[in-house]
Amino acid sequence: MLRDDETEGSTTSVRILIVDDQEPFRAAARDVIAMIDSFEIVGEAETGTGSIEAAAALRPDLILMDINLPDMDGLEATRRILDGNPNGIVVVALSTYERERYEERAAQSGAVAYIPKSEFDPDQLLAAWKGASEPRHG
Repeated sequence: MLRDDETEGSTTSVRILIVDDQEPFRAAARDVIAMIDSFEIVGEAETGTGSIEAAAALRPDLILMDINLPDMDGLEATRRILDGNPNGIVVVALSTYERERYEERAAQSGAVAYIPKSEFDPDQLLAAWKGASEPRHG
């Protein structure tokens, strides 16, 4: 959720953890994040287990979570992270698959959004982050 001091033009940074087992996508994600002034990368992980450990150690505001990871899928990692910190971390799920395949499953895991990697850009990321501040009904 957005804190009160996180508004448009604020100097408060959104701390991001990138989770993906493929270095080329992590590099692409770093490039996308670099285009957003208020976002900063605090860490990266390559596995579901690594994402859980990194989330606990780094306490990011936002996690970009790949769904297909080598040891534990990103949906299960998302569930475990949010079970341990339900109100403090926002997760955006990512995968090479089209939206229809994972959007509902990502939401069920607790992710605020699912973005296909082919659509991942600063606008999509900002929309997901801003959407996390809106009240959820369910």
